Amino acid sequence: ASTLEELANGKFQTVIQDTSGLDPNKVKKVVLCSGKVYYDLEAYRAENGIEDRAILRVEQLYPFPDAELEEALKPYVNMKDAVWCQEEPINQGAWYSSQHHMRHVLQRINPELHLRYVGRAASAAPACGYMSVHVEEQKQFIDEALSPNS
Repeated sequence: ASTLEELANGKFQTVIQDTSGLDPNKVKKVVLCSGKVYYDLEAYRAENGIEDRAILRVEQLYPFPDAELEEALKPYVNMKDAVWCQEEPINQGAWYSSQHHMRHVLQRINPELHLRYVGRAASAAPACGYMSVHVEEQKQFIDEALSPNS
């Protein structure tokens, strides 16, 4: 999704701040993610006119970019909820290997915050085998990730 200019002259970013122009003071929920699920989250947020939920991309999982994530989260002084959203089942993807890093950063910002997982249930396979079920699961967890604080 990068432009030729970004590829030629840009640099790798370990954490990518929300780029939608939201007012950080109005953000009540932050969704952390990595990979292509970002584009589904962003499309859903735009289609539904959501203006109080930020989406941050953690692009490097190891070594974990603690300082960069903390810096990206600092503007959201009114954040009440934080979730990690991934397309893979809970027992796959980044959740198990990275949640403690994300929680540690959130605790430094606000000890009241508890990071929650939003995504598919545990599974032996990365996909359920039926496209219609896959699409419905995706729709449900994208909706949950961007729903009002719960």
